[in-house]
Amino acid sequence: MNKESVIKNNNILQKKTIKTKTKIKILVVDDEKDFSDLIKVVLKKHDYEVFLAYNGEEALQRVSEIKPDLLILDLNMPKMDGYEVCKRIRLTYSYKDIAVLMLTVRTLEQDYIEGFSCGSDDYMVKPFEPKELLARIKNLLIRVGKIEKQ
Repeated sequence: MNKESVIKNNNILQKKTIKTKTKIKILVVDDEKDFSDLIKVVLKKHDYEVFLAYNGEEALQRVSEIKPDLLILDLNMPKMDGYEVCKRIRLTYSYKDIAVLMLTVRTLEQDYIEGFSCGSDDYMVKPFEPKELLARIKNLLIRVGKIEKQ
């Protein structure tokens, strides 16, 4: 994000562009509060700004409020499952750049296929290793242009 500021230098006003670093916003959607809190701790240690939602309807509301860069989405949730949340996000043009990572206990081939068919960018199974989650998040953020490859 660029901000312009005007600085006074020898009685002459000059425009100077200042680059500001904004944190990557990640929305974690899972109906298991303890699990969500665990993911939040892992992500905050790596300087991500983390938001939580506990069901599909709340997820859609939070997406419109915070416009996250990445969505970590469980499939088994009350009110609306993760597949439906993903489909609705993908139908909204202004959300097309949100990366979606499904993180779930579902392990059947059909679950993976349905996840990718509804628009998920990646699919990961619980339980998981935090290092793998962080690597996948980084790759997704590079792919959607939110961070640069280092």
